[in-house]
Amino acid sequence: MAESMKGLQRTCRCAELTAENIGQTATVMGWVQKSRNKGGIIFVDLRDRSGIIQLIFEEGDTGPEGFEKAAKLRAEFVVAATGKVERRAGAVNENLATGSIEVRVSDIRILSESETPPFPVEENSKTKDELRLRYRFLDLRRPDLQRNLMLRSRAAMLTRQFLSEEGFLEIETPMLTKSTPEGARDYLVPSRVHPGNFYALPQSPQLFKQLLMCAGYDRYFQITKCFRDEDLRADRQPEFTQIDMELSFVDVDDVIGVNERLLHRLFKELLGVEIPLPIPRMTWREAMDRFGSDKPDTRFGMELKNVTDEVKECGFGVFTGAVEQGGSVRGINVKGQGAMPRKKIDKLVEFAKDFGAKGLAYLCVNEDGSYKSSFAKFMEEDELNALVQVMEGEPGDLLLFAADRDKTVYDVLGNLRLELAKQLELFDKEEYKFLWVTEFPLLEYNEELGRYQAMHHPFTMPMEEDLEYLDTDPGRVRAKAYDIVLNGTELGGGSVRIHQNDIQEKMFECLGFTKEAAREQFGFLLNAFSYGVPPHAGLAYGFDRLIMLMAKEDNIREVIAFPKVKDASCLLTYAPNAVDGKQLEELGIEVRVPEPEETGED
Repeated sequence: MAESMKGLQRTCRCAELTAENIGQTATVMGWVQKSRNKGGIIFVDLRDRSGIIQLIFEEGDTGPEGFEKAAKLRAEFVVAATGKVERRAGAVNENLATGSIEVRVSDIRILSESETPPFPVEENSKTKDELRLRYRFLDLRRPDLQRNLMLRSRAAMLTRQFLSEEGFLEIETPMLTKSTPEGARDYLVPSRVHPGNFYALPQSPQLFKQLLMCAGYDRYFQITKCFRDEDLRADRQPEFTQIDMELSFVDVDDVIGVNERLLHRLFKELLGVEIPLPIPRMTWREAMDRFGSDKPDTRFGMELKNVTDEVKECGFGVFTGAVEQGGSVRGINVKGQGAMPRKKIDKLVEFAKDFGAKGLAYLCVNEDGSYKSSFAKFMEEDELNALVQVMEGEPGDLLLFAADRDKTVYDVLGNLRLELAKQLELFDKEEYKFLWVTEFPLLEYNEELGRYQAMHHPFTMPMEEDLEYLDTDPGRVRAKAYDIVLNGTELGGGSVRIHQNDIQEKMFECLGFTKEAAREQFGFLLNAFSYGVPPHAGLAYGFDRLIMLMAKEDNIREVIAFPKVKDASCLLTYAPNAVDGKQLEELGIEVRVPEPEETGED
């Protein structure tokens, strides 16, 4: 039976006790990690969010009743224990902060009993994710998860402190807002008061933070929830948290400067890591040409080489065909892997096909300088030699090539480069390599829609020197946009915003909006802009991703208290779920469940 805490008060958390407390009386409360009954003496490891302290029970200290209670203790019982802090009589546990001390208990109360947990509450759990997430309240007791969430809490507090010192105001923006195009799918919320109409949950506070700049608030930030109805990945959830900011009377360098100082502060104070400033910058074009990615991992080399000129007139049709159709041929040099077995190379070919490749050409430079290749018979010896020279091939190297449209070549080699780096362990997991990627394309052509769409959003400012191409060659226009990348993961991104009406109108025109359509979708923002808008710019971080990388985790679920799984459902609460018919009736909604597709099977 659970006992009351009446008259008891916790004096400290478990791992806050040190050798300096020896001789003092302490009251600790927490969960039983494990219990060891040695007959006349019982040892119990008591755990709370700070760590573990060993409790020692002997009948002479607790009396028969207390000793009997101690004998009942099982994993995850919640107890309060009062006793004297002593130096451990037995061996010191070097793995515990409290490994040299223990509490000799004089009074024990069982505050709550526990059923046998479905899995052990321990660090580096090997339990399947599905089971852990179904019992997330137990999973969250694990010390490694608790450390992650405490790191997250400290990062949020430090961010608020830093931005406040930099003159930012924390201002909340609405969660129920208007659905707008040009982004991911919205989560929609039906309105009872306005039948047939819907709110949208915000994908970001973009429009509202620009309105705050119009309103003169100068520097705004918030740590806020955002929502996107899109497929999940290891670094993506349907609801996620952003550190969102906007600044007036600034340009690119101002936004980058304040964010470099923020990152420097976070990593130094939370991890003891000194980020060298300024953080290197690289244009989008350079990133794509060198790494095949707009979020390159620069902890290792294996950069892409453009060999189009060397092969455009060779006898290998795969290469020449790609060039004739306006594509390119590029390769990577996998140093020292020339003896890679054919089976392994075939697996790399299959991997490349997942990213749009029709195949993958390879050339091994043997130790004697000869070549083993999938295409050597189609090329002259001097052509092969020139190709190897451009690729900086040496005996023992493996050269891999992709030939297709540039976008496909970048996707294939960029991802292949990352896969090989993992397999060959080419990067230091303890290293933090930051990079700014700048000068993104303003627009990208959508084949399905048959028009250009904004690579970021419709309010991104073009680079002034490219304005002349908006009418004649929109795909050539670069944006005053910037992403902050860490170890191959995009941490955040932002841009300078358009504040001139003529440029904004031209942007809408490029995106296929009529003046009427633009006014219908964004009228409230355009109206605000007609009353005096300052030049402004901003940036938003994926806070979950930032903490994931700081905590050296591979999945953002490990730094979110109650995450969703792949199909965007919650295994703990069984959301989403059906609702009462009366609720739907009030909203004027009728649910039609799609019929299963005919499979042709009996």
